[in-house]
Amino acid sequence: MKRAAIKQKLAAVPAEAMVETEVARKGFALDLKVAPEQIVAAVSVLDAEGFFIEAITGVDWLGEKAALRKEAEAKAAAEAKAQAEAAAAAGEEAPVVAAPVPVEAAQAEPAVDDLEVVYDFNHYESLCRVVIRARVPRNQPEVPTISQVYPGANWHERETHDFFGITFVGHPYLEPLLLPEDADYHPLLKDFRP
Repeated sequence: MKRAAIKQKLAAVPAEAMVETEVARKGFALDLKVAPEQIVAAVSVLDAEGFFIEAITGVDWLGEKAALRKEAEAKAAAEAKAQAEAAAAAGEEAPVVAAPVPVEAAQAEPAVDDLEVVYDFNHYESLCRVVIRARVPRNQPEVPTISQVYPGANWHERETHDFFGITFVGHPYLEPLLLPEDADYHPLLKDFRP
């Protein structure tokens, strides 16, 4: 399956982004970011084209939004300083620049960091690797199961649930796979404390 052909077929699925990547640098040909409700549709396209599932895992983006906010505030402060220095060098009065408003202050409630579910697929004949990603809010990490499309996804989803707490809605048996049955923790979350 050629990259252009699978890209065209995946274009029928509403996506946040689809990026062609350098396989030698990234390890995959296409990176598709979808909303959680589009996962089954995207996966069904790959299944129809003969792709197999390699892995499902999670990513904890805890702290990402705070880091982005700090970066934006630092950039705004640097720009204000540069404007003031340029005005002083030109003998003009420095412009009055308001301090940047923190993101949380501009919103009704603070931004919640996300978890991300990452699905890796490959194709035997052309070795075309495709990654599908979906972000979910940390406080309600739910995505639909793909085990009805790829039965082998069953244990990948159970493992991801064990380690990240992501719930795969509609999963036939979302019980602990590697953790004790009574485990109420998810050890790969960044805020996990043993």
